[in-house]
Amino acid sequence: MTRSEATFEATEPAPLHHAIWPTRLPQALQIPQTTIGYNLEVTARRHPGKAAYLFLGRAMSFGELQAQAQALAGWLQSQGVQRGDRVLIYLQNCPQWAVAFHAIQRADAVAVPVNPMNRADEFAHYISDAQARVAITSADLAGTVDQANQALPEAQRLRALLVTRFTDAMPPPDQIDDSERPAGPVFDWLCADPTLPPGAHRWVDALTAGLQPGTSLAGPDDLCLLPYTSGTTGLPKGCMHTHRSLMANIVGGGLWGQASTESVALGVVPMFHITGLMYNVLSPAYLGSTTVLMPRWDRELAARLIARHGVTHWTCIPTMIIDLLGSPNYRRFDLSSLRRLSGGGAAMPQAVAERLQTEFGLTFAEGYGLTETAAPTHANPPERAKLQCLGIPIFGVDSRIVDPDTLRQLPIGETGEIVTHGPMVFKGYWRHPDATRDAFVQIDGKAFFRTGDLGRMDEEGYFYITDRLKRMINASGYKVWPSEVELLLFKCPLVQEACVVATKDDYRGETVKAFVVLRDAARDNTTAQQVIDWAREHMAAYKVPRVVEFVDTLPKSGAGKVMWRLLQDQEQKSKS
Repeated sequence: MTRSEATFEATEPAPLHHAIWPTRLPQALQIPQTTIGYNLEVTARRHPGKAAYLFLGRAMSFGELQAQAQALAGWLQSQGVQRGDRVLIYLQNCPQWAVAFHAIQRADAVAVPVNPMNRADEFAHYISDAQARVAITSADLAGTVDQANQALPEAQRLRALLVTRFTDAMPPPDQIDDSERPAGPVFDWLCADPTLPPGAHRWVDALTAGLQPGTSLAGPDDLCLLPYTSGTTGLPKGCMHTHRSLMANIVGGGLWGQASTESVALGVVPMFHITGLMYNVLSPAYLGSTTVLMPRWDRELAARLIARHGVTHWTCIPTMIIDLLGSPNYRRFDLSSLRRLSGGGAAMPQAVAERLQTEFGLTFAEGYGLTETAAPTHANPPERAKLQCLGIPIFGVDSRIVDPDTLRQLPIGETGEIVTHGPMVFKGYWRHPDATRDAFVQIDGKAFFRTGDLGRMDEEGYFYITDRLKRMINASGYKVWPSEVELLLFKCPLVQEACVVATKDDYRGETVKAFVVLRDAARDNTTAQQVIDWAREHMAAYKVPRVVEFVDTLPKSGAGKVMWRLLQDQEQKSKS
């Protein structure tokens, strides 16, 4: 019997956080026994003319969103997509992202969001591992998809590629108000019209083909979402989520954040990310709220949009707030409409949180969750938030602090691994039964997910993160897994070996550093910048090493394993 298969007896602790639980909230939820697609269907009937999305000033109503999703679902099924098939979404934030997601649900298929920063070498893995049938992308990324697809054996390739242009959901460029217009280079990118790969299908043609999907057969326990997350070893793994596991946070998120049909959210967190998906796609379809979409972060535009549209809710990452307050114009920003400011991914510096309070009267309520938990398992009550704190377990969540070696429960205040049981926890890793087994442990007859994060709990039941067991770099909220970067660096013709660690960064918190052993032929004529330039061509920008240090050898154990922890510790000491 392995350690993770063992059953550990523990005395279930009293729910300390219930003593400070907001009186406005129930402590348990009745989760609807319906599908994600049903949420949009109901909202479109209730509020057909209400704006679901605002994009550069153009509104897409819930009725239009539902009609386009229905038409696209019919097209997907005409391409052979069947119940349970995987469909990739490879887009920046735009209304088409939401249409694509809801169409996939209406076709009883499984959405696979992919970071649009990924390059062809990375994207091929998502096609082959997910065994995807179709990909939906934008014209600027279609070449990347085609390059990745052609590199695969024919049996693993996509059946169809559907391509949209941002202008499909924008007002005519000359009619966009200055207050809605992104900075020049971004606006030019949005308006560009790249040539499509041979055989690609056009978005507008799919929507106007007049195809209708068959009767939906999906149920609450059907697989509907397969977001990918990396681990300590190997390539990214898909996290299996059902309609039921997503519904828990769809329902709970609105209640916790005091959101309603009247709410207006700023949608700038990427929709491919589990947080952006939850708050920019899933929650609005359930609540009937409006989302003002930004394809890329722009602090001046964000401030204008908040004021122009009366944004009430903004889920973000701390670096966005830091950047916003770094604007020379920030004292003139009108943020008076904001009622709820929340996020996670990285700790909010106390000084910045205090500035928000002092200068704008806003409390930043941090939360905590993972791709495996469909975003939050913990959150700070807005009326009783603590700084640099994960918050308390939310609806239906049982979290413990355990010894990472023995898995015994630890007392209040002691540091151990955070393990979580709750309705939003995923069903396992796609095609990785061993990793799935290792990810869970049985305590008191319940399956707890091992987060790999080290933390502690205070006397009121608030959780704090202190370190990570998993080997991961947190760069402005983007999770970078060193093993994945190393695997990509091994493809570089200049690199013999590489070990990737985190290094401190004043803005990003952490960034990526690579210790590199060069190949013999490259040792006398290679610069660090050449390795960095190669990395920029072959991996997403946030994964690219910002620092490269050449070494003659990497430290290794007696078993021949690279001692990454030694290098990580040395790096931390050098920066302290």
